[in-house]
Amino acid sequence: MNNFEKIQNKLIELGASFVGCSDVEAYLPESLKKVRYAITVGVRLSDFVIDQISDKPTYTYFHHYRTVNTLIDQITLRGQIEIQNMGYNAMAVPASQTVNDLEDRYSGIFQHKTAAVKAGLGWIGKSGLFISEKFGPRVRLGTILTDMELPFTAHTVHEGCGNCRICVDSCPAMALTGNSWTEGCDRSHIVDAQACSDYMNQNFKHIGRGSVCGICIRVCPKGFLR
Repeated sequence: MNNFEKIQNKLIELGASFVGCSDVEAYLPESLKKVRYAITVGVRLSDFVIDQISDKPTYTYFHHYRTVNTLIDQITLRGQIEIQNMGYNAMAVPASQTVNDLEDRYSGIFQHKTAAVKAGLGWIGKSGLFISEKFGPRVRLGTILTDMELPFTAHTVHEGCGNCRICVDSCPAMALTGNSWTEGCDRSHIVDAQACSDYMNQNFKHIGRGSVCGICIRVCPKGFLR
């Protein structure tokens, strides 16, 4: 059993629904290029909780969203410690983080979706969400960056939404352009992040402090293919 298999088994044991690996050096700022390999951790969301979302998020969904993020942070932290104990550098990227001093104030230090797509685990849909091959958009992601060499395989990335526009037509903020994702495209090609954020702040402040919606997750047909 190689080092990655040991880490993968540990992450699954800790609660990950799926794990993948990739080389993301080309997508990292200079300060992070030393830890060029990414281990993606995905946790499946509760179908029952997602199915309760109607034209607005539920209080339960907001709690579930935060709790799963906390679980992912715990899983990736434990993975980071295991990798360090093997003698390598590692950094757990927060599951949900906004860095306000970046040029794009709706971004974190690294996009988990990038690593997940490069690992061949799915694609980015017209919703701007990562679409898992197995669970659709009903997942949350985390990432461990490391200099431990990983047995990654180059994957051809396929956008799997086709002509479907259900998420686009269901978005109450009208924040989705309907464009298909292509590798390297700017996020604004798919979603107006400010329109999404502003709508949540204006309409869902009483539920999740204006930080969650979930409608595009619930309506996606890929989430029902289980």
